[in-house]
Amino acid sequence: MSIDRLKNKLISKVITRFPSLAKRFIASYDPQRSLDVLWTPVTKALDRSTIAIVTTAGVHHKDQQPFDMNDREGDPSYRTIDPGRPLSDLMITHDYYDHSDADKDINIVFPLERLKEFEKEGLVGRVAARHYSFMGHIISRHIPTLVNKNAPELARALKNDHVDIVLLTPG
Repeated sequence: MSIDRLKNKLISKVITRFPSLAKRFIASYDPQRSLDVLWTPVTKALDRSTIAIVTTAGVHHKDQQPFDMNDREGDPSYRTIDPGRPLSDLMITHDYYDHSDADKDINIVFPLERLKEFEKEGLVGRVAARHYSFMGHIISRHIPTLVNKNAPELARALKNDHVDIVLLTPG
């Protein structure tokens, strides 16, 4: 593991354990802003809706390529998550947050089991056939790829899967 990766993991653990440091770290961050984000209101009842999870927690199947942790500007790609595979088949590759608890229970950042329980109870109509994961640390030269290529591609896939609602979870 590179020195940069070790540094990132240490920083994420420290700011998780010291909230005052986390607040200062967050205050120093200048996020990408967009004023033209379209908002689509939910028009279908939850118990008749198909729901997919999209996370920025760096979740992926163990046999998929991990997110690139060597690029300091992040990795704008995404992974498709198959809900039919066991949750033990999922892992997290993301150095920019402390995911030690999520490593023990992936539902913390990717609540697929809870969503399946809601489906069985009739609270939601259907769990989507595919879910998606990004790595949440994407900056600089990767923003155009994320915004102009990968996000629209993912939106089309969700639409083609007849997804009504997307549950967004951070990493």
